[in-house]
Amino acid sequence: MTNEDILQALSNVQEPDLGKDLVTLNMVKDIEINGNNVSFTVVLTTPACPLKDLIMNACINAVKLLVNKAAIVQVNFTSNTTSNRKDAKTVLSGVKNIIAIVSGKGGVGKSTVAANFALALAQSGASVGLMDADIYGPSQHIMFGVRGERPMMTEVDGKGMIVPIEKYGIKMMSIGLLVDEKQAVVWRGPMVSSAIRQFVSEVDWGQLDYLVIDMPPGTGDIHLTVVQTVPVTGVIVVTTPQVIALADAKKGIAMFGQAQLKVPIIGLVENMSYFTPAELPDNKYYLFGKNGGKNLAEEFDIPFLGHIPIVQSIREGGDLGIPIMESDDDLTKKAFHEFADNAIRGIAMRNANLEPTEIQEVLA
Repeated sequence: MTNEDILQALSNVQEPDLGKDLVTLNMVKDIEINGNNVSFTVVLTTPACPLKDLIMNACINAVKLLVNKAAIVQVNFTSNTTSNRKDAKTVLSGVKNIIAIVSGKGGVGKSTVAANFALALAQSGASVGLMDADIYGPSQHIMFGVRGERPMMTEVDGKGMIVPIEKYGIKMMSIGLLVDEKQAVVWRGPMVSSAIRQFVSEVDWGQLDYLVIDMPPGTGDIHLTVVQTVPVTGVIVVTTPQVIALADAKKGIAMFGQAQLKVPIIGLVENMSYFTPAELPDNKYYLFGKNGGKNLAEEFDIPFLGHIPIVQSIREGGDLGIPIMESDDDLTKKAFHEFADNAIRGIAMRNANLEPTEIQEVLA
């Protein structure tokens, strides 16, 4: 067996999402051969890659079938999270992907989805930040159990920077950490936009695979400020199956589908899809309708990322500052991991196949 033999065999193994073989994608490194023992490293597009086992089995089979059936194959994995940023990187220079979580209306659980999506990414091995951009109704500091805490300051290149709060392996920043939560944030648009820019340029986010931005509901000024300030890789739309929620979700989809807003939609996730009582784990009760989100995704030809159930422990965990991904609720954790896996694959395909990620400069 030679290195060339191994590479020739692995050129028959496709990366399932990107549609090209591992050798063409330059994903195979460090081939070592010792008798019948073969080892090599596959460089994944993200540490949170959900297709690791599939790729490993395909590699082993290719070497055994095409090179040496007696080969003892060891496949190692490392990762280099893909990014398609082509901006000047004057902001968030260490962040590879910026994902905005949006909804057409309030009350669909967008912030809960954003928090647990970020945690699912982190639990899969990615470095993750969470920015709470809902200035008027911040909630991430409550969900992460850091009410009353104040972020520290540090100096980076001679400039004072805010250090985000770290909890559950996530770097998190919210206006709720900076203002008295008993006081309403009564700000006009320019002040809100200024706060968003401060969260971007004056917070020391460091090196991140993913920065998840919890956007306010609707299609307003903050959305425009975010896409004009940072290069958003893509957006994830959150809805419930209810007809009125779907009507508003359409507006969110339409906003990012406009020609002057070149921000791809990674997909749509349906929250509060069904209710499963703890004592009847095999039962599903569709309180708000069935498959409304999935049907909407098909209507707009965007990926459907998954169903998230409505579970009492999700609400309890958010109120107590212990997100569901940090609990023992295996049913809901599985749903969030499946959603996150689909989103990760969508982000990787977006980076491979679509236009580079840039800051939006001209908006109506």
